[in-house]
Amino acid sequence: MDLKDIQNLIKFVAKSGASEVKLEMDDVKITIKTGGDEKEHTYIQQMPAMAAPQHQMMQQPPQPQTGVNPAPANEESADENSKFITIKSPIIGTFYRKPSPDKPVFVEVGKSIAVGDVLCVIEAMKLFNEIESEVSGKIVKVLVDDSSPVEFDQPLFLVDPS
Repeated sequence: MDLKDIQNLIKFVAKSGASEVKLEMDDVKITIKTGGDEKEHTYIQQMPAMAAPQHQMMQQPPQPQTGVNPAPANEESADENSKFITIKSPIIGTFYRKPSPDKPVFVEVGKSIAVGDVLCVIEAMKLFNEIESEVSGKIVKVLVDDSSPVEFDQPLFLVDPS
């Protein structure tokens, strides 16, 4: 997590009205506390790297190979996706493509978007957070099903910036 991500997280927490947010990843622990008239506090703690448990380090026996090699197809799709921008989830929650069940979806595949357009809503602790685009382009693919749980930094959309 770089400084820009931390700054964006602080801005997001300030806008959301949450009083405290804790985020723990592999080697970083961040706590952001906000108060009414108090200043915003951010604590960042580097966690020491832990050695992997012994049972995970065991090598799997080699799998017998069949006549088909799927690796080139995966490499080709990775090359195709490399020209696209991935929009990722800024928070953990439930992903919704619509503002409410009786409304149309925010964006469809093939639709052009601009910076600031609402792409989806993520519900976290009964708060519905509108996720806005930080890029302009055309939606190529929606990577998450409606009403599905999403993790922090999980890819949500592929956007073609051209």
